[in-house]
Amino acid sequence: MNMKKILIILIAAGFAITASAAIIHPRGGYYHARPRVIVSSGFYSPFFPYYGYYGYPYFGYVARPTRLDVKIENIQNDYKEKIAAARHDKSVPRKERKENVQQLKHEREQAIIQAKRDAYKTALAKQ
Repeated sequence: MNMKKILIILIAAGFAITASAAIIHPRGGYYHARPRVIVSSGFYSPFFPYYGYYGYPYFGYVARPTRLDVKIENIQNDYKEKIAAARHDKSVPRKERKENVQQLKHEREQAIIQAKRDAYKTALAKQ
């Protein structure tokens, strides 16, 4: 009888310890906080660089986008605004709004294709 009580107390204590180690997020879910153990001799090691195992650090060189990339991005942004405005226009019936959105998406694709054609034609003309 005493062994059962001791076993139940130990199991309850185990649940309490595990529940206290779990951190509950406000959006639901939790993660278990675990200590990290790092073994080090305290001396410099030439075999393991200070910046980790994933290569040299990245120093921020980014290639400039081409004129075509900028033009396509501008077209996409313009049509994104037009599509959002068409979706939120409550003065038009729902079926017509959907048709307008589809038409704007089609026009966007055609504008991108035309921009690519123009860019390639000007590139060929310069050669």
